[in-house]
Amino acid sequence: MDILTALLTLPYAPVRGLTSVVKTLHRQAEEQLYDPANVRRELEGLDAALAAGDLSAEDHALAQQQVLDRLIAPGGAPREGESGQPGLALGPAAGRPRRRAGR
Repeated sequence: MDILTALLTLPYAPVRGLTSVVKTLHRQAEEQLYDPANVRRELEGLDAALAAGDLSAEDHALAQQQVLDRLIAPGGAPREGESGQPGLALGPAAGRPRRRAGR
């Protein structure tokens, strides 16, 4: 029966092969995205851009928080209590959303 199944599903072999390749690429991309060494390099790059004047302090803080969030909550889903809306941050004491400065 295995030979018959193999012969009947032979036309789907390229699809199965492509699916396997896509899964492997996805796994490797996630490993690189959440690798602490890569995150550290990104943070160092942000610090260098701030020192060179390419980034404002506000943009630096926002980009730094986004990079650190990848380490804290892999998968990109907002953590509990986050609004998921850009430009909003939780207030430290009140727990209410507040707008970033300059908006």
